[in-house]
Amino acid sequence: MNTPTTGPHTDRYVVMGNPVEHSRSPWIHARFAELTGQALTYEKHLTPLDGFASTLVALRQQGVKGCNVTVPFKFEAFAAATHHTQRATLAGACNTLVLRGDEVLGDNTDGVGLVRDITVNAGVPLRGARVLLLGAGGAAAGVLGPLLDEQPRELVVCNRTPAKADALVASHAAHAKNNKCELKSHTSQALEGVFDVILNATASSLGQGDIPAPDSVLRPGALVVDMMYGPAAQPFLAWAARHGATGRDGLGMLVEQAAAAFELWRGVRPPGAQVLAELSAVLARPPQT
Repeated sequence: MNTPTTGPHTDRYVVMGNPVEHSRSPWIHARFAELTGQALTYEKHLTPLDGFASTLVALRQQGVKGCNVTVPFKFEAFAAATHHTQRATLAGACNTLVLRGDEVLGDNTDGVGLVRDITVNAGVPLRGARVLLLGAGGAAAGVLGPLLDEQPRELVVCNRTPAKADALVASHAAHAKNNKCELKSHTSQALEGVFDVILNATASSLGQGDIPAPDSVLRPGALVVDMMYGPAAQPFLAWAARHGATGRDGLGMLVEQAAAAFELWRGVRPPGAQVLAELSAVLARPPQT
């Protein structure tokens, strides 16, 4: 049932980032609100690179109920939160804030969004799988905990700077042990064997750089996911296709992490798969002239 998303008790939400003009989050959350009958507004908020903390204070004073946080502010969002969810603490970064009076709850929904897109939308189980995570920065840290919760048999973190991969593995070692997963770090040169699922959390897609893994890690039928979407993801997905793997971009992760944030804010789960299909159709339309 579609209902108006504004009314006498409309709550306000924003996405904070720099840049932020490209964000699809307002469209996604507006559709979530329509489908669930929630009265809210959601808008982009370009945040000065040196002004995250002061901007957040101003938004709270204006009565904003919650924020999504995108690059480059996820670590500053973590520092600004007065309380954290377990997954945000494990990641050391936040992409979702709940604003309640003097309290700021920080969460990270990136990982659960990625996992849901893989296991539900793509229908690929992670339990018992051999998983390769490329990258050891904020994007990788945000998804590693929820990936381990799925109990893959083995998860290998590969990064150009070995020390960063080692540190990420060390910070998640206890979590991996609790989930009976063998967690290790390798350089790309030391990778051995093929993987069932390969995830690109590096910035290589943004810079159109070299593929951050050797061809030998691919097997026909493996799932290969680039956390970017649109044209930026295409070189990585084309690499996967050349070796018979199944490529998937980060659009599903974007929608599902938004769905998890919406549920945290509103207490109702929006239909992520439906909105993903609708957004994919919107993006596939030729630009109007």
